[in-house]
Amino acid sequence: MPGPLHGVRILEITNILLGPLAGQLLADMGADVIKVEPPTGDGLRTIGASRNTPNMAALFLTCNRNKRSLILDLKQNNAREALLKLAVNSDVVLHNYRPQAMRKLGLDYAAFKEVNPDLIYAGAHGYGRKGRYGDKGALDDAIQAASGIAALNIPALGEPRCVPLAMADQNSALTLVYGVLGALFHRERTGQGQELEVPMFETMTHYSMLLNLWGKTFEPAIGTTDYPAMTSKSRKPCATKDGYAVVITYVDPHWEVFARKSGHPELIDDPRFKTQNLRVQNMDATYEMTARVIAERTTQEWLDIFQDTSVPVTPVNSLDDLIEDPHLDDVGFWKLMDHPTEGTLRMAAFPVNYEETPAEIRRLAPNLGEHSAEILKEAGYSEAEIEGLVETGATVKVA
Repeated sequence: MPGPLHGVRILEITNILLGPLAGQLLADMGADVIKVEPPTGDGLRTIGASRNTPNMAALFLTCNRNKRSLILDLKQNNAREALLKLAVNSDVVLHNYRPQAMRKLGLDYAAFKEVNPDLIYAGAHGYGRKGRYGDKGALDDAIQAASGIAALNIPALGEPRCVPLAMADQNSALTLVYGVLGALFHRERTGQGQELEVPMFETMTHYSMLLNLWGKTFEPAIGTTDYPAMTSKSRKPCATKDGYAVVITYVDPHWEVFARKSGHPELIDDPRFKTQNLRVQNMDATYEMTARVIAERTTQEWLDIFQDTSVPVTPVNSLDDLIEDPHLDDVGFWKLMDHPTEGTLRMAAFPVNYEETPAEIRRLAPNLGEHSAEILKEAGYSEAEIEGLVETGATVKVA
């Protein structure tokens, strides 16, 4: 059965990570995503390990499945005309370029609205256009720094440090996806298209301050920013006798079970730890006490002790461990699929399990320009007209 976005056509004018990831998530849900690339291709095509084709590197393969690739040199008028012609029968335009760049190309919302007023035009970029930073470009680390994410590491590490994930790109991609879904739902009810923007700075400030607004939730403030449970220097996996484990004892029932099962019932009535609120007030002491207790046994012993309880306990997995994780195997998380040019690839399944409209991997990441002729024909171009675009360099026709 087709996915929930079957029948939705999306023009994805993006590169690197944020936009391509958002496009892939929408494609996994069934949308027909046309990836519009310059003749040189998305910059992500050459980042990471590669096997047979230099422009089919690992990061591109993991962020661009279920798409078709169309080469258009948008600096040329006939290429822009082709894109606008495709927009007539599309539902969404997705881009992650600065608004000024899209306007300079003649591809801002006004240009698309003129040919298709029902279209949803969704842009993700560094900063909201109405603010004084609106003209600034941005990449992941810059937004982690600007939004306070990097500074959250100062209490634990003594210096700001970026999270070792493309956190700003990945979270902004998720925000872009739900923004598009909301706009599609609105159009379904009203028939109205619209423009929406996802500014990375505002997105990640929302993310970082959701828990850490803390005392400044109130005006005037009744305390400082930062949630002690998150920023404690002792918030880290606990060393066991033979490895590391995470044991979470935030809520009162978990703390009581932890104390009894670990052989330390005296912790239940310790005045520092008697309630969740007290444990938050004494967060460093709570973490340190937990660590001292966990150091008494092996990781497997703790897993066995808490097996039949509600206390969250888990070993610390390496990235390689996840490839062989038995639970992920049970749920079919890893998909081994054969790519026509790159051989067997491992893909992560779409994480949402729809009962009636399951997401699926219909096709693996496209080679550069693989579908140029096919897509242009769908837009009404004749073979001769396509050849004309090829001759001017507006597109590339892949055999």
